[in-house]
Amino acid sequence: MLGILQKLFGREGTKKTAKERLQIVLIHDRSDISPGLMEELRKDMIEVLSKYMEIDTDNIEMELDKANKSVAFVANIPVVRIKRKSQSEQ
Repeated sequence: MLGILQKLFGREGTKKTAKERLQIVLIHDRSDISPGLMEELRKDMIEVLSKYMEIDTDNIEMELDKANKSVAFVANIPVVRIKRKSQSEQ
């Protein structure tokens, strides 16, 4: 486990990056999804949502909650503003 943490956090990095990586590690510990897959999911969600709204990427929170035999994906993504025109109209 220590090797994974060292690989994820490295010796240098910003507070934001460390927080994001710690969230990914915690999500991984609570689920069967690898940290790499969670990071891909996060990036894909940001890309899709950014087409329709401006989001605060510094304060995104994602987690998987397990209850009985089901898993819920919970995301808190702060929206700065909604884009009124679709990309095809621009």
